[in-house]
Amino acid sequence: MVRNLIAYLDSVKSRDPAPRSRAEILLYPGIWSLAFHRVAHRLYRARLFFLARAVNHLSRFLTGNDIHPGAKIGKRFFIDHGFTVVGETAEIGDDVTLYQNVTLGGTDPANGIAGKRHPTLGNGVIVGSGAQVLGPVTVGARARVGANAVVTKDVAEGATMVGIPARAMLVDVTAYQRDFMPYGTPCTDCFDPEKQKLELLQCEVEQLQKRLAELIAEQQRPKLPDDETSLFKERGRA
Repeated sequence: MVRNLIAYLDSVKSRDPAPRSRAEILLYPGIWSLAFHRVAHRLYRARLFFLARAVNHLSRFLTGNDIHPGAKIGKRFFIDHGFTVVGETAEIGDDVTLYQNVTLGGTDPANGIAGKRHPTLGNGVIVGSGAQVLGPVTVGARARVGANAVVTKDVAEGATMVGIPARAMLVDVTAYQRDFMPYGTPCTDCFDPEKQKLELLQCEVEQLQKRLAELIAEQQRPKLPDDETSLFKERGRA
């Protein structure tokens, strides 16, 4: 058990360079949130729902994180800072990192019957601060959800999602191959396919405007009568 705890604290240290020792990591609210959730989840599975909720409320009061007792959480889960919400039917894989103000929220079932309403996060997923992952969507392994993004559709493995609504963007290969991306948000200039499409459309519009201006100028140019035109031609021949 002690060995597992040390391995967990080391995994947190690899994702957050701020702490100077393992003992300092033990003061993190995200660590205590996970510990309380382990207890609450066991009570929930034993159908002791009131006690599970009581532990959940104590955890929320002490840490600021609200993790429903029914949520399934894998190994080495880490909430950096706090004020995160994880819904009842959420499923979280191993080595997942959530930053502050993240919501793994649910959607109301159309038929009024409770079911899978919250997201499923694969192994190694990083969700940046303020991001919202809503509904029974699946976020593939090693995907990164950027800060303040809103995800409402499935995310492919290894994808980097940004924006509202969230869309995939291409990331520099050096950044993509890194094991960990803080806040799940690339800080370098990235190729955005949507932005490129807009730039191409802007170029086409500018070319059409230029051609239209030329046609209008040609139409407004005064024309000589036919008899005067033939007169100028005859003088030119002479």
